[in-house]
Amino acid sequence: MKIVYSEGHRSHDPQTFIHRGRLVQSPERPERAEMLLLSAIAAGHQPIEANRADASVLTQVHTARYLDFLENGINEWVALPNAGPEIVPNTHPNRFASHYASHIVARAGFHQADTACPVGRGTWAAARSSIDVALNVGDLIAGGARRAYGLCRPPGHHACTEMAWGFCYLNNVATLAESLRMKGAERIAILDVDIHHGNGTQQIFYERPDVLTVSVHADPDGFPVFFSGYADEIGAGRGEGFNLNLPLKHGSDDTAFVDAIRMGMQKIEGFAPDILLVALGLDAYRGDPLSVFDVTAEGFRRAAQVIDDCARPIAMLQEGGYPCPELGDNLVAFLGAMEG
Repeated sequence: MKIVYSEGHRSHDPQTFIHRGRLVQSPERPERAEMLLLSAIAAGHQPIEANRADASVLTQVHTARYLDFLENGINEWVALPNAGPEIVPNTHPNRFASHYASHIVARAGFHQADTACPVGRGTWAAARSSIDVALNVGDLIAGGARRAYGLCRPPGHHACTEMAWGFCYLNNVATLAESLRMKGAERIAILDVDIHHGNGTQQIFYERPDVLTVSVHADPDGFPVFFSGYADEIGAGRGEGFNLNLPLKHGSDDTAFVDAIRMGMQKIEGFAPDILLVALGLDAYRGDPLSVFDVTAEGFRRAAQVIDDCARPIAMLQEGGYPCPELGDNLVAFLGAMEG
């Protein structure tokens, strides 16, 4: 299988991550992409470095003020007296806020949902290179490839219209979906199998009937992202019925994980999309540092077999999956079954 990647991800090396009140090393660091790429190459997959893509479609997914914040906000931030090297929010607009304030500290609180998405000097370049990967995968699919994988880093499925969240800045899978729609695909389905709810993707398409969003993830009542991912979220307006959440109890094993994916695929088959996009998280693995599931490499292999039954072209983009000895093995198990 063709594996699209970009060396541009290396410019994003976050130094700030606050976990339960402690400053700790971020699990979303450059080595995770290196582990995944080396494992895929060793398994015989074909690496292709992404070309720079026309990303004007980003303005259809994210707001202009948000894109400006990601690209240029760091310059205002470091000009502040005694500022640190990364934008990290220390205040957020609460539910009673009435204005979008212009000060960079206020904009940080507005555009960054948590401390897991600090913005440094290299963050925009890396996030933009991740979009290149996604759009290059789209070109492969448009060119006739039946299956293709993009090693996107940083990931994207938590990024909302104008908010970074949970390691994510630009929503890669939403951008690819919008690009494919603009190029003529009438119906796109997105299947998200990350252990964390694909809240950004859901928010972006929640009122649209042309993009079906399905997310299999851990029960958010007691697990990030906490505030969305519940089964009663089905879409709104013209998008009602085009969002499906399949939350699973903590401790779920291979069988529960694969059964939920099978249920999601049934919804997708009924939707009859032109193209299926898979937001591929590997953090459901039992040994992943962020996991609350008991999924094994065999579970990823079985999940891929269920997904691969889809007769439509499938583009896979990397989401979560964090440094552990088996990270690359889990990707290889999934991609190997997709080639079957």
